[in-house]
Amino acid sequence: MAERRRHREIPSESRASEHLANERTFLAWVRTTIALISLGFVLARLGPWLTEIGTNAPHLITKAWPVGIGLVVFGALLTLLAAWRYDAVNRAIEAGLVKTDRALVWSVTIAITLVSGVLTVYIALTPAK
Repeated sequence: MAERRRHREIPSESRASEHLANERTFLAWVRTTIALISLGFVLARLGPWLTEIGTNAPHLITKAWPVGIGLVVFGALLTLLAAWRYDAVNRAIEAGLVKTDRALVWSVTIAITLVSGVLTVYIALTPAK
């Protein structure tokens, strides 16, 4: 049985396109984190705005603030993760060998699933007054 190759060799003539693909991937991560942070900011600021306009929605205010703060923090952490991954792939391209990182993909997937599950349970168990 053939042993699975852990790295893919990159010919020197295609390294420029690999660098550009790595940069596009990083920018996709950044767009996603900007969306998360923006949504979190809007949710965190929604409560005081509703109070100012006279809306009597205290349950919405108490739900929006922690969810908003959580999204801002999660977006910031994903930005750091994206920069780390960009740098790691960049170094691998320069070395001429690229390896996929399945552990990172599964870690991010599990983290997002857990955060979504916790938020779903939190919203479901918090009574809407």
